[in-house]
Amino acid sequence: MAVELRPLPASFAATRDALHRVAEELVAPARKPHNEIALRQTPGGFGTPEFEFEGRQLQVRVAGPELVLDRDGQESRTALTSIAEVAELLGPGLLPDGMPADRTPLRIDPEAAARLADFYAFAAEVLERSREELQAGARPSELNLWPEHFDIAYEAGDEDAGMRANYGASPGDGDHPEPYVYVGPWTAEVSGELWNATAFSGAELSYSELLSVDRPASGALEFLRSRSEALAGSG
Repeated sequence: MAVELRPLPASFAATRDALHRVAEELVAPARKPHNEIALRQTPGGFGTPEFEFEGRQLQVRVAGPELVLDRDGQESRTALTSIAEVAELLGPGLLPDGMPADRTPLRIDPEAAARLADFYAFAAEVLERSREELQAGARPSELNLWPEHFDIAYEAGDEDAGMRANYGASPGDGDHPEPYVYVGPWTAEVSGELWNATAFSGAELSYSELLSVDRPASGALEFLRSRSEALAGSG
């Protein structure tokens, strides 16, 4: 069953931006090997997949307003107060490029953090269903949550035929005040009512539009499906 989406509090954008910093400056750098930065949707938010470090199985993740460090199933938690204070839980072993010094308060609202976690859980479910529907030969990538843009996405489609695209969901950015689901073709020149994106070449479905329908997951899945079919038809 899809996660229920709820209206966003006024604090959402500020909390999203603060958690974006946590993803880029703490969670992704902690993943090992050190050049691997892709994250995942995890319960309560986002985090690394499990990885081995110094003979132990570790996972670093954000759950609401807390950072969680799991060592062989034993969790340590700390409130997301500031980048520097939170980094102390991880230590220089997991952050070999240096311990951050920024003690500016992150000011994360727990309600807004919960809405972000809901959106990632919703998006992960819809995108995995979309990925499973793809035709043979689409060669989909894994579903990853990318710390740079803070979006969760996979890529699929025949690149040689101009059909490859990113299929994903963003919690919002400088051009989008609220979250949205999107399809971004790599090279195909797209136009028409299906391709309504305003800040990139592609299509987008806003959070407000998702909230306006009875079955948001079905609406999002149909959005992804119709654009995939349109790209296949143009190939």
